[in-house]
Amino acid sequence: MTVRPAVHPRMVLAALASCGVLVSVMQTIVVPLLPELPALTHSHPTDVSWLVTVTLLTGAVFTPLLGRAGDMYGKRRVLLVALSSMVVGSLLCAISSHLLVLIAGRAFQGAAVAVVPLGISILRDELPPARVIPSIAIMSSTLGVGAAFGIPAATLVVEYANWHTMFWICLGLGLLDIAVVLLVVPESKLRTSGRFDVLGAFGLSAFLVCLLLAVSKGSAWGWASATTLGLLAGSAVIAICWVWYEMRVAAPLVDLRVSARPAVLFTNLAALLIGFAFYANSLSTAQLVQEPTWTGYGLGASIVVSGLCLLPGGIAMVLLSPVSARISAARGPRFTLAVAGALMAVGYVVRLFTSGNLAAIVAGATVVSAGTAVAYSALPALIMHAVPVTETAAANGLNTLMRTIGQAVCSAVVVTVLTSLVATKAGRTAPTLHAYLTVFVIAGLAALAAVGFTLLIPARRTAASRGPALVEAGGSS
Repeated sequence: MTVRPAVHPRMVLAALASCGVLVSVMQTIVVPLLPELPALTHSHPTDVSWLVTVTLLTGAVFTPLLGRAGDMYGKRRVLLVALSSMVVGSLLCAISSHLLVLIAGRAFQGAAVAVVPLGISILRDELPPARVIPSIAIMSSTLGVGAAFGIPAATLVVEYANWHTMFWICLGLGLLDIAVVLLVVPESKLRTSGRFDVLGAFGLSAFLVCLLLAVSKGSAWGWASATTLGLLAGSAVIAICWVWYEMRVAAPLVDLRVSARPAVLFTNLAALLIGFAFYANSLSTAQLVQEPTWTGYGLGASIVVSGLCLLPGGIAMVLLSPVSARISAARGPRFTLAVAGALMAVGYVVRLFTSGNLAAIVAGATVVSAGTAVAYSALPALIMHAVPVTETAAANGLNTLMRTIGQAVCSAVVVTVLTSLVATKAGRTAPTLHAYLTVFVIAGLAALAAVGFTLLIPARRTAASRGPALVEAGGSS
């Protein structure tokens, strides 16, 4: 099967990448607003944190589900459903200041994270073989690029405009993306046969909700509380039952036999750790530069300055995504991912010794972001070399899920460390410098562990773009 004349590779890539960036920006835009939202919504700070938690939960739940649905019912069709969910969520957040409405809107927005793995799968189906690796590298990196640009953009909106403005902007851009996808992106004819695994979907959703609720809210509820321990125990029981069921059903939601292959398993474990290391950089940088000067290390920077500190990292991610693809083409994505993890670890070493200087903080954070861009670009190539072409969306959805879980665990770890190691002066409390250094050490070790898992990936699975899976994908376009 040849590429249809109506398919213009650059236009398809541009359309899908814009969707990925928008969805990733949406994930982080409320972060700078969190200190102000209790007053704006007349709510308790603990309740306001659900605006982040619910997005994490729905993103984790719907990413693998929509990925599987895309393989079965059409990737562009499901992509449009995900974008529509983001538009509905943006509208709810734009028109209301009521906390419950905002939480519902953020839940709809979170489901749209599936746009990225769906976009990767469309690129595999529709583009010529020579363009697949570079294109998926750019598409995958939008997860990091959007997050890196989202916080600086949101800080500017919060500082100089009404906070609802950022949701109106997301709404307008979402509608524009839907129109562009309808005009430019074709529907793939590749489909997976069988029925959708409804029971498997419920089981995976229940597991993720229990696990991520415990991880994300554990520091607030108490790690030894009955609620936290009950959720963790429940997630373990559900996981065992879900695995048992998925191994026996004819058309499973997640093919665990494929997922257990070393090429897939170790790639997903590396993705989890890369997600952890990346998120630690985003969480710590903005807060570090805002710490008050009385701490002895804090710079007392404004919210706008703190957001802009992440901007060079976002630019680095945009520039390095094509470079990552070229490295993967020459040496294989396994080599690329190992280099990326090592680069992230180096960035955290830099951060250990430069936490008192703004320029040095930005430099260290940018190095970590650069490593993230290279890693995020290599991960889907590794997955696609190891799974059948009919399971691309589901497999990339699972890989994206692993990054999300890594970010959730990172958030819990960072909150726990920064609230445990504190200094007090004149009734004011702030994390100590040792708290931030501890975060950097943990994140650096996570990056090194990702390198270790990468080296366990069988090299024969990553022999650049000549792999049979990608040849099959390109030939089917």
